[in-house]
Amino acid sequence: MPYIIGTAGHIDHGKTSLIKALTGQDTDRLKEEKERGISIDLGFAHFDLPDGTQAGVVDVPGHERFIKNMLAGAHGIDLVLFTVAADDGVMPQTEEHLDIVHLLGVKMAIFAITKADLVPPARIQEVEEEIKILTLGTRLEDAPIIAVSSVTGQGLTELKDLLSRTLKNTDKSVPSGYFRLPVDRAFVMQGHGVVVTGTALSGEVKTGDHVRCLPGDELFRVRSLQVHGRALDTGGWGQRVALNLSGPERASIERGHVICHEKLTLTSDRFDALLEVRPAAAKGIKNHQRIRVHLGTAERLAKIIILSAKDKVGPKESTYCQITLSEPVLALRNDHFIVRDETARKTLAGGIVIHPWARKHKRAEPDLQNRLESLHAGDATRLIESFLNESGDFALPMESIHQFLNLKEEAVRAHLDKINSLRVFNAEGEKIYTTASKWQRLKDKIVATLKEFHKTHALVPGMDMEELRGKLPYTLSAKIFRAVVDALISDKIIAKEENLLRTAEHRVQLGGQEKSLMDRIKKILGEQPMSPPDLKDIEKQLGVNRNKLTEVIRLLERDRSVIRVATDLYYLSSTVDQVRAVLKKFLSEKGEIAAGSFRDLIGSSRKYTIPLLEYFDREGVTIRIGDIRRLKSSPAAGK
Repeated sequence: MPYIIGTAGHIDHGKTSLIKALTGQDTDRLKEEKERGISIDLGFAHFDLPDGTQAGVVDVPGHERFIKNMLAGAHGIDLVLFTVAADDGVMPQTEEHLDIVHLLGVKMAIFAITKADLVPPARIQEVEEEIKILTLGTRLEDAPIIAVSSVTGQGLTELKDLLSRTLKNTDKSVPSGYFRLPVDRAFVMQGHGVVVTGTALSGEVKTGDHVRCLPGDELFRVRSLQVHGRALDTGGWGQRVALNLSGPERASIERGHVICHEKLTLTSDRFDALLEVRPAAAKGIKNHQRIRVHLGTAERLAKIIILSAKDKVGPKESTYCQITLSEPVLALRNDHFIVRDETARKTLAGGIVIHPWARKHKRAEPDLQNRLESLHAGDATRLIESFLNESGDFALPMESIHQFLNLKEEAVRAHLDKINSLRVFNAEGEKIYTTASKWQRLKDKIVATLKEFHKTHALVPGMDMEELRGKLPYTLSAKIFRAVVDALISDKIIAKEENLLRTAEHRVQLGGQEKSLMDRIKKILGEQPMSPPDLKDIEKQLGVNRNKLTEVIRLLERDRSVIRVATDLYYLSSTVDQVRAVLKKFLSEKGEIAAGSFRDLIGSSRKYTIPLLEYFDREGVTIRIGDIRRLKSSPAAGK
């Protein structure tokens, strides 16, 4: 079972010296660290367990100026080795580091009272009491305390045994989801390319795998990998992993990025969360307060929106909130984050992500608290339904669902198969999922919109598909809308004729006035069949408004009594059929015809012959070559 040990504690409380005494490895790797004698950035080592396995060690800096570096290494640790110097006792960074590991959900801890050789036994007891008071009400309450000295070796054997027993007696579950590695170091090795390191949170990665960098969405291939300095073929969750990546030549990877499985694609600049405010935030946290958020190895400026009736959350209180980020991060459900003040002087709060891609909320939203609770807790079935209902989209693909649940696709499919209340659509080969309530809302809206259209356009057979799509409560892509239409047709709720949609029961009912108008239109078009009046002239002759005329003439088009040759120009179908026959006979005999010859052939004017010729081109009767037309089927037409 893989484990990560992380250090914590105030500056100069012996974290690095203790790790060196336990492992024989110096975690201060920077020249400046060795010159100044303090840790500035993260250091790494490994601790050998009795069974031969190794636990990764992340040694963090203790100075308040380097808290952001400490936070970049604190995620993903299983056990915190917390140092408190015997001569100093509990100090400011002791308190802040404790808040951080508590908020990150670390449940295992060992407190090492360092420099025990410098003080009498009574002082050791005093420091023990300080630690017990400090940890009251936190996840680290009742953690074991041991006095040690890295100089004399006091307590080191006992500490090693305690570390080994604590880790081995831990019932650690395998994290769900695909591979994720928040990057804490990234550099270029001459002749090897980009190398990144980090603590893998979930999943596994193999040599040759393709991985994605988020944010940025660049794809890479794993050229090689190491775990605790050893070259291996596979690495994964709970391990310190170094990846040598090949990919874009100018790849820009840095601390704060995440190397992950290529199936993970979505980043977040707004998420809903459950927030816990710590006592250090003496004035609490105000609604719309500017803050800094640390998630994984990323740091972002942000704003917090309290999702309750309160304008402020006091110390030791919890609340649902929404956090908007200045730049996107890869955040998944149940990820822990830390909140510090905008000036980065102190840690205020922390929490867990409950919805990585939340919509904007209004405080007065009905049932908001219950909806947030549904997203926070519950089994996978309930979470899937809550997530789909909360989404502003009508339906979502598997990609969004599995990333929200932080589960692999095959696990999500097993859950989806058990949910009878979901509606599944096949949108051009891709399955998309929605809830029964959303489906019912969309159906009701479509039927109501069509009925209203039929009511105001009694003579029109149906509503244009695109016009209907624009009136729906959800923004549907064309392919999803087509899938919805197909489902409604299959359920016999609506019917489709060409690009028009109607309710299944709708029929055009012609009254005597409409039938009379149709006859009068045909009579007008037949008076001068080769040079018919346009719609404007017909409107004047009949004395009806354009909307009414348009509806009636569309009916004549649908039963092929008339044909629209050009905008606002209609012919009787019998006339067009007659002209087509004359034209085809002429072209069969002569081979080609010019516009002027066609005008003479049918005894009309250019105003009418050009639209007719263009109509026959569109219909595939003729093909235009320069200024002449030929039959499209004629072999000469292709020469």
